[in-house]
Amino acid sequence: MKATNFDRYLKEQLTDPAFARRFKQAGQAWDVALQIAALRQRAGLSQKELARRVKTSQQQICRLESPDYEGHSLSMLRRVARELSARVRVVIEPEEIAAATGMAETPALYRTRRARSSRSARAPKTRN
Repeated sequence: MKATNFDRYLKEQLTDPAFARRFKQAGQAWDVALQIAALRQRAGLSQKELARRVKTSQQQICRLESPDYEGHSLSMLRRVARELSARVRVVIEPEEIAAATGMAETPALYRTRRARSSRSARAPKTRN
């Protein structure tokens, strides 16, 4: 695949350690946000319904699903995960291990599907 102007620009910017660090942090926040949103959608819940179950506000769930938000607490993530039949796993590792793999984290499974009707949004598909 041919490199785009953006690809070349990003590669150049990533040579700056400060930029690379901020870029990595942004990617981690993005991963958390997408995982929460995908799990919530898979469970067939609205942000408002999840908030009610977690005993927080819809605005707080919206923040957790925002890639710009970095105020996650472990206790809140655990409460959300429990309601979504998931678990929270935190890995702290030496920087040289992350640098050797070239990735901030292992790829997350957070594919989402848009609901085609209001009925499909409420009832997640099951496999037999």
